[in-house]
Amino acid sequence: MSGVDLTNIVKKYGSFQVVHGIDLMVAEKEFVVLVGPSGCGKSTTLRMIAGLEEITDGDLTIDGRRMNRIAPKDRDVAMVFQNYALYPHLNVADNMAFGLRIRKMPKAEIKTTIDDVAAILGLTDYLDRRPADLSGGQRQRVAMGRAIVRHPKVFLFDEPLSNLDAKLRTQMRAEIKRLHKRLGVTSIYVTHDQVEAMTLADRIVVMNDGRIEQIGTPMELFNNPVNTFVAGFLGSPPMNQVKGTLTHTGVKVGNTEIKIDGASATQVGRQVVVGLRPEHVTLSVKENTSAIPIVLDLVEPLGSEALLHGRFEGNEVVFKAETNGDIGHLSGVTEIHVASSLVKLFDGETGQALNLGS
Repeated sequence: MSGVDLTNIVKKYGSFQVVHGIDLMVAEKEFVVLVGPSGCGKSTTLRMIAGLEEITDGDLTIDGRRMNRIAPKDRDVAMVFQNYALYPHLNVADNMAFGLRIRKMPKAEIKTTIDDVAAILGLTDYLDRRPADLSGGQRQRVAMGRAIVRHPKVFLFDEPLSNLDAKLRTQMRAEIKRLHKRLGVTSIYVTHDQVEAMTLADRIVVMNDGRIEQIGTPMELFNNPVNTFVAGFLGSPPMNQVKGTLTHTGVKVGNTEIKIDGASATQVGRQVVVGLRPEHVTLSVKENTSAIPIVLDLVEPLGSEALLHGRFEGNEVVFKAETNGDIGHLSGVTEIHVASSLVKLFDGETGQALNLGS
């Protein structure tokens, strides 16, 4: 079993603590993405798994073996970095083979391994080229190939797509996903890009200020964020959050009352944060929906859909709407509608998610 288990992991630099006792179990063959804002501790956590940072406290096991004091070269993990870290004077084949030669693998076996991995990554025609002669996407594939040829128990990715343009990032996301499906190696991936996290992960770990806020599948976190931080971090655009007060039938935001499921007299007057996903609204009245007035500032066309930027009871909000091939009809929008079952509530003080029906 090549799983990774972090138990109460702590990292300190002197008296400054950057990782605060996190617990995480990554199953064999699972693809887990650590996501969060800059400085949240995700890369530090990955580097502790790789052995590039010393663990201050807690236990790290890989394949059931405690790794706290094991050298990086003996952990059987392979890491793909943001900056590629290729040798400029070596061609693609030699870059990929470098680690194998250090391990004194037989030449014939090295050639077979390089040829096999190059075929998987579409690099067969580039084996004689040097990094300077490759595109950014090709260089990243070489860096991935150098990791794959080692047949490690665990792949570690530290923001590997950050240096690529938008089109290449999309292509490389798909390639990494296909590669994981084909190889089935346990993988831990760090990014600050929530789109990468949503598209790649079997499970997402949302981190903030050195702590884990929530762990779950992409759709679990998207549909049921545990607090306002997760709600505001995942989603593009993120969930709209406005302050409101619970009533007998719903929640009141300014002069607007929004129907919610589970409203009761015992909660009347409670201060809450109302969460409205941009995707969870319509322009037409439907059953069990509430009308939300919007003062439209801007229509931002994206093709099949558009973003409606405006203000709702003094709060800046963004909603999505279908264009149907034209945005002319969207300039006159004065209200949108949201179903009661899709309104999310969070405690006004703690920011923790509320379930009034429980």
